[in-house]
Amino acid sequence: MLTTDEPDANVFTQAVAAEAAAIDAGFALLFFSQSLVDAAALSDALKINAPALAYAGCSTAGEITPRGLEEGQILALLLPSASFSVASTMVDSLSSSGMDRITSEVGALRRSLQGRVGYERSNTTFALCFIDGLSYAEEAVTSAIHWGLDDIPLIGGSAGDDLKFETTRLISNGKVTSDSAIIVLITTEIPFHVFKTDNFVPTDEKLVVTASDPDHRTVREFNATNAAEEYAASVGVIPQMLTPLSFASHPVVVKVGGEFYCRSIQKMHADGSLSFFCAIDDGVVLSIAQPKNMVESTRAALRDVEERLGGIDMILGFDCVLRRLDARNRQVFREISELYKVNNVIGFGTYGEQYRSMHLNQTFTGIAFGERQAAE
Repeated sequence: MLTTDEPDANVFTQAVAAEAAAIDAGFALLFFSQSLVDAAALSDALKINAPALAYAGCSTAGEITPRGLEEGQILALLLPSASFSVASTMVDSLSSSGMDRITSEVGALRRSLQGRVGYERSNTTFALCFIDGLSYAEEAVTSAIHWGLDDIPLIGGSAGDDLKFETTRLISNGKVTSDSAIIVLITTEIPFHVFKTDNFVPTDEKLVVTASDPDHRTVREFNATNAAEEYAASVGVIPQMLTPLSFASHPVVVKVGGEFYCRSIQKMHADGSLSFFCAIDDGVVLSIAQPKNMVESTRAALRDVEERLGGIDMILGFDCVLRRLDARNRQVFREISELYKVNNVIGFGTYGEQYRSMHLNQTFTGIAFGERQAAE
């Protein structure tokens, strides 16, 4: 695990190459702030300094390093070949891509890994995905990947761009793209557990989408009233005061199959319409959610994981940027950061999270790895 806040991609990738050689790592996961380093510069430096190292990664909206929650970092997680067999693929042009193509890519990836490992068992294999968080395609892509995986668990995060909402970048083995997704399939004998946690409960306050632009995830009206005005009235603020912090503090949720999932608002437009981080359509019924104690709910989730695995070696985590904003707003940022630090969480702040077949918001999704000796 390597991390830096220095903008020199050359120096960092030299360190990555040295560490990869020392532990015989065949694959690296890379998460980076575009405010610190350009994706193409990072990709070029990897080509020069670590030409044999396969990798996948994306730009972020904040990072989770061994020191806790941080911003303006590059981090690299190296997977030793002795413990992890990895196959990855990049699916580009998501906006014009048929979902059948993604499912068949997953099938090819499974065959490739199976050919290398000689077997496939869902209890030793998991899938990661990183998706352009501004692609408007995460639901369809997550569903298509999950369809091709059968019962292999899927976990992932949508790439961010430090809350600029302009361009996110994905990098994979020399390619640098937007409007794309990376699927990584990993087999390991180390015990692992996939989980998610959030901190809200639905209230009886309902918002029905009565006018929307589903292609751009924009809602113009709730309950036949201007979206920003109706939302603001529901949460008790005036529309002019709505900010990303308001949306993080007062999420809306939708009921799917008996469970509630967050549908977070990204921003307000001048006309009072609201852009969402995930799919939205006319007729969708949203409930205003009441936040629970984020520190307690996160601690309980991590304790449950530790009990299941008999100890945590590390957690690869995908944490919604809105949780980070909400933690700051409620002045529990330091406590959440410390929780991640003591539980060895590594990962990044996302524009959305993937969990099995679902694309989520305002959630922490993670894969925890048990103690190595437990695997032996």
